[in-house]
Amino acid sequence: MSSKYPHSPCTASAGKENPDLGQVSDVDQQVWIFRDQALVTVPRSHTVTPVTVTVLPCKYPESLEQGKGTPIYLGIQNPDKCLFCKEVNGHPTLLLKEEKILNLYHHPEPMKPFLFYHTLTGATSTFESVVFPGSFIASSKIGKPIFLTSKKGEHYNIHFSLDII
Repeated sequence: MSSKYPHSPCTASAGKENPDLGQVSDVDQQVWIFRDQALVTVPRSHTVTPVTVTVLPCKYPESLEQGKGTPIYLGIQNPDKCLFCKEVNGHPTLLLKEEKILNLYHHPEPMKPFLFYHTLTGATSTFESVVFPGSFIASSKIGKPIFLTSKKGEHYNIHFSLDII
C-alpha cells in the first residue's frame, strides 16, 4: 500500500473540522494495534484490526522549524488518544494521552509535545518529534510498543506507510 499523504493535506487550514483517518504499517508489514494502554505492532493479517489513526496539521507551522516536514498531530480513534512526547527518567519517551485531536488543532498556539514532523520519502513516512529533534517514532519486535528513538537505521524501523482511508 502506498501513502495517500504525499503532498501533505496537512497544510495549515483554518477550516479543517475533521481529522484525516488512516492506518499505519511498518516496512515489515506490522500494523499498529491498541493493547494494554499502548500502541504495539503485530503482523498484518485478516484476524487483526489495526487502530484507526487520526491526523491533523498544525495550524501554525510558520512558528516551528522550517524544512523538517509537515508538523502534524497524530492520534488514534476508539479510544480517543493522541501521541505525545515527554522526558521520562532523562529520556525522550512516546506516550498516549487521552486527548481529543481537535482540541490540539484548535489550541491558539502549537502544542509541541503532541507534534511530529511528517516527512514522506518515496512511499514511506517518518514522524520526528517536534519537542525532541532527532527522535523518531519507531517499531521493533512483534508485540512490542512503538517508541521514540534517535538511532535511525540501527535496530529499529522508523519508516512507516501512512494510508489515509
